[in-house]
Amino acid sequence: MTDVLTRDLVVVPGTARTKDEAIREAGELLVRAGAVTPAYVEAMAERERSMSTYMGSFLAIPHGTDESKGQIVRSALCLVRYDEPIEWGPDKPVRVVVGIAGVGDEHLSILSKIALVFADPEQAARVLEVKDADELYQLISSVNEA
Repeated sequence: MTDVLTRDLVVVPGTARTKDEAIREAGELLVRAGAVTPAYVEAMAERERSMSTYMGSFLAIPHGTDESKGQIVRSALCLVRYDEPIEWGPDKPVRVVVGIAGVGDEHLSILSKIALVFADPEQAARVLEVKDADELYQLISSVNEA
């Protein structure tokens, strides 16, 4: 997973306070990494308006629309962990935002790796407890090497 998730794409704590800000914060990380164009960030916001990317367990996975696939330069993933929950909708608190951009169907394997972490309540709790981005990056990397 180190080819799609690098240390510079992990942020703890994030600075956003709203869902829209959080989507843009994740999208801008992907843009700065050279993984997507700025138009992809707009498509992430558009996707959220049509269908929530809230996954439960304090997790949201914003991504672009099918029409925005041409705005993806390379597959990448970013993680932003928030100290305080962001309201993703009524009774949908989010503390971890995973921005995702997948070339072709590569995003499906990326999503399955993230699912491994959040399917395990102990691992999901550790994600919420980490103190800094280095610790979060190591946690995600170690789970996905297993």
